[in-house]
Amino acid sequence: MLFREDQYGYSLIQIITNKIIISEGTIYPLLRRLVKENYLESYYKPSKEGPSRKYYSITVKGNKRLHELIKEWESFTEAINSFMKENDIHE
Repeated sequence: MLFREDQYGYSLIQIITNKIIISEGTIYPLLRRLVKENYLESYYKPSKEGPSRKYYSITVKGNKRLHELIKEWESFTEAINSFMKENDIHE
């Protein structure tokens, strides 16, 4: 998604809402915070369909943090799966 190519805000909302329910009121403040913390950079790009769009790209710092979070998530899910298997917990 975002780390594969630059995206503008509305396109991110469309991508994310295909997986989970989330509002624009949640996404845009989060994007501003990620820019402020230097995990993302933003820039404007002309649009053929109207006014310029604000695009977001992941920074080196953001990419590093993304990979840290992925590793943490994998460790967490591995621990949960192990716990469920050891305790014979099924869906």
